[in-house]
Amino acid sequence: MSIRDRGAIKWTAMMLPEHVKKLREFDWDQNKKVKPELDEQQLELIEETICEAMAEDLFLCITYFKHDDFHLLIGKVHYVDTYKRELRIVDYHNELYKIKLDDLVDVKFH
Repeated sequence: MSIRDRGAIKWTAMMLPEHVKKLREFDWDQNKKVKPELDEQQLELIEETICEAMAEDLFLCITYFKHDDFHLLIGKVHYVDTYKRELRIVDYHNELYKIKLDDLVDVKFH
């Protein structure tokens, strides 16, 4: 006969529901990612890279932050909507994506 360890289950059984809820919230907060703040120099470099890619019709590797996570997209800048402050990107499969300028983290030539 072996003794089975129920791990976290046995400890949460002795805790108040409020404590269990707080522990779960704490664990969720530990897994959240935070969008880095870009300085003026980084923003200028991103702007220059986008302008050059549009002029030369080059593919870009775009890193952006959305829904508490980082995403990567490779494509060409089709249009910059200054009114809505977003980029319209066309990928290799001719699918159109809209990315908010404020969500950009990094832009590099592909």
